[in-house]
Amino acid sequence: MEINAKTKLNDLLKSYPQLEDKIIQAAPAFKNLKNPVLRGTVGRVATVEKVVQIGGLDLTTFINLLRREAGQPELTPDVFEESVGVESVKISDPDWIKGEVQFKVDGKALLAGGEVPVNKINELLPQLSEDGIILLVTDFEPVPMIEAVVKQKRLVHHKLDSQDPTRHLTYFK
Repeated sequence: MEINAKTKLNDLLKSYPQLEDKIIQAAPAFKNLKNPVLRGTVGRVATVEKVVQIGGLDLTTFINLLRREAGQPELTPDVFEESVGVESVKISDPDWIKGEVQFKVDGKALLAGGEVPVNKINELLPQLSEDGIILLVTDFEPVPMIEAVVKQKRLVHHKLDSQDPTRHLTYFK
């Protein structure tokens, strides 16, 4: 398996389990990879490119670090751009998240208590006022939950907290 920006974390760690510590060291927000349940969900959908975004890392440097550790040749910047076709896109916040936070959910506390945050979000969604929003705060991007809520035809927006890049803010309407 060749390591590039689109490589899924699960695939990467199955082939190169020794890279787990390197990923966590470079992007501490991914410390949850040590939790088998979260590794199975986050690792299945998160890519190397997502680690870079969340960790605020340089994509070429990080991929080459992983490639070196895995015994693969490094990519030069010109070959890198052609081979992975990565674009930098800054997504601005949608206007609807500027509304009132009607419910704030601490996903980390729920998980620590053995609860599943998606159950709490699904319980709160029907209680939202017309302009209300739910803010879920976690230390990882809750991709499976986002996908589940989008399937319900709800609005969802995820971003990192500008004050603390280890905090993930996910808004639901």
